Amino acid sequence: MLKQPASKYRAFAPVHLSDRTWPDAQLTRPPIWCSVDLRDGNQALIEPMDIARKLRMFQKLVEIGFKQIEVGFPSASQVEFDFVRKLIDENLVPDDVTIQVLTQAREPLIRRTFESLQGAKNVIVHLYNATAPVMRRVVLGLDEDGIVELATGQAQLFVDIAAQYPQTNWTFQYSPEMFSGTELAFSKRVVDAVTAVWQPTPQHKCIINLPSTVEHSTPNIFADMIEWMHRNLARRDSIVLSVHPHNDRGTGTAAGEFAVMAGADRLEGCLFGNGERTGNLDLVNVALNLYSQGVDPGLDFSDIDEVRRTVEHCNQLPVHPRHPYAGDLVYTSFSGSHQDAIKKAFAARKEGDIWDMPYLPLDPKDLGRSYEAVIRVNSQSGKGGISYLLEAEYGLELPRRLQIEFSQVVQTVMDATGKELTAHDIFDLFEREYGVNGIPAPSHMVLEETPTATGKLVNLSANIQIAGQQAAVKGKGNGPIDAFVDAISSVSGESIRVLDYHEHAIGSGANAQAVAYLELRIGERTLFGVGKDSDIVAASLKAIVSGLQRATAGRKAVEQQGG
Repeated sequence: MLKQPASKYRAFAPVHLSDRTWPDAQLTRPPIWCSVDLRDGNQALIEPMDIARKLRMFQKLVEIGFKQIEVGFPSASQVEFDFVRKLIDENLVPDDVTIQVLTQAREPLIRRTFESLQGAKNVIVHLYNATAPVMRRVVLGLDEDGIVELATGQAQLFVDIAAQYPQTNWTFQYSPEMFSGTELAFSKRVVDAVTAVWQPTPQHKCIINLPSTVEHSTPNIFADMIEWMHRNLARRDSIVLSVHPHNDRGTGTAAGEFAVMAGADRLEGCLFGNGERTGNLDLVNVALNLYSQGVDPGLDFSDIDEVRRTVEHCNQLPVHPRHPYAGDLVYTSFSGSHQDAIKKAFAARKEGDIWDMPYLPLDPKDLGRSYEAVIRVNSQSGKGGISYLLEAEYGLELPRRLQIEFSQVVQTVMDATGKELTAHDIFDLFEREYGVNGIPAPSHMVLEETPTATGKLVNLSANIQIAGQQAAVKGKGNGPIDAFVDAISSVSGESIRVLDYHEHAIGSGANAQAVAYLELRIGERTLFGVGKDSDIVAASLKAIVSGLQRATAGRKAVEQQGG
């Protein structure tokens, strides 16, 4: 890289539009959408789509709700021509959808383009020619007058040929290619000359499309360029002002949104931003940005994963896992503090509330996503994410201190492996750590209650199994749990005290299970035991055995390390 890049590159000149209005504009309705996936996006593929993939993409675009779809460049290849014919001959275009095709400003190509469209109902025919100084000088060898003559001559050819097919509803579109690098005064001159030939009316408008063929400037300057054209074009009331942003600077979405704020009526782009070089405007991104602000975009992305699968199949390109709204990981938090905030916000939210969630700009369920991937656990995660997954996927509502205790168990595994743990992995680890499924309920249990002056005394006798060993126990207390603690203390040789107790049900009806979480003081250790059973008392007693087994295992591990 050069130490003095100004010796090779120059800054893009601002427009000096001191009375610009677009910064105060608010997007309150969607633009006219035009998908160019099948033409501009297709040209950018290593392996261009065959007709089968083009048809699948077209059908998905119709399903999403696009009413204007650029379907190809029929003069460029036989495949492109044949696809346009297939759509028309097989009546595959809905009556409310307008197909669009592109042609260079060359007479043979224009005639071939119109030939491909015979019998179509609604068509936009898109004419373009380069206008930027570098193209005039280096590629075309034409001065400004020559460019205007080229554009107007081919524009007249559009009028003449279209008149031969009155059964088709024609709309003409013109793009001064490389508008983003063309002097504004000359852009206006050539566009005005083309519309003078076409003579659009407010009832039958033409489309003027202003492409940032190469993104040269910051998006605010591009917005100034659009507002200048919006103010100064002749016949503005008879023009649909369109923009076609590219993404060379990584600001295509901002440029598209700013352009609409600056007066553009229409956006051209591709699903997930496919296109040449760094891509075209991402229409999914812009549409869902609007949706997140309470504006109906008029496009249906309620099954975003199916849309993504279709695009990946047709383009043979993956959508990045961090792609806005659609990537695999965009609703996922691994960070412990983020997970804790999300968990608390979900717990506080009521159905029907305005969406106001930390780290989630919109509800994943609106796009057909489940909450399963919202929180995932790796070495950066904390107790909030772990407890969220256990509750969301398995119905386990861990008390806070148990969350802290178990998160240390998970963290130890994460530090050892360095890998992500799924909800299933965490649940398996929880069951192993607390012996949830390996603890049988006490058998031959007998409870006898004896009234006393202060309440009642419960006498308990039962057979229990601790660490694979059977034992007959007896104890007494002011309830079943107290009596069981007394009984089990006598055979374990440990002093056991219940510090806290939580329980809840999982499921309902005949399949309901009770889960008990008991915080215990066993000897010098404070730890939790967990039990699950169809009977709440049995679940509580299992939790005590769980805690005792954990304490015993922990003591043996310490002794082995010391030995």
